[in-house]
Amino acid sequence: MKAAFTDPLQAIFNGPGYRSGTGNDGASAPKRQETMIENQKIRPAKVIGPLGEQLTLDTLPPPDTTRWVVRRKAEVVAAVNGGLLSVDEVCERYRLTVEEFAGWQRAIDRSGMPGLRVTRIQHYRTLYERQQKY
Repeated sequence: MKAAFTDPLQAIFNGPGYRSGTGNDGASAPKRQETMIENQKIRPAKVIGPLGEQLTLDTLPPPDTTRWVVRRKAEVVAAVNGGLLSVDEVCERYRLTVEEFAGWQRAIDRSGMPGLRVTRIQHYRTLYERQQKY
């Protein structure tokens, strides 16, 4: 019968990923086995969107979105930056390439939401290149 752990540290050191024993120096201490305890990824239930609104998985643009306006792109970038979704999950969910999503992130970092406007990409690209020269 396994002992119930009441102390979180006791559970960690006496749990399945560790074994007690005597080391080379003769001291008795918990040793880590080859198998590691996998960290659980904790995700927020909601993040703050680009316009200050709360975003959840349900309020993000639908997976079948084909018309990507500035606001939708910014919401998806905010979801990744806030930890609501990973880049891989976004690319799979919205059928994007990593390069396309990285472009959205880069545009927001450089020029904010206006940088996501398709009609102004060349303008912001030229502006950024000029800033890099000086």
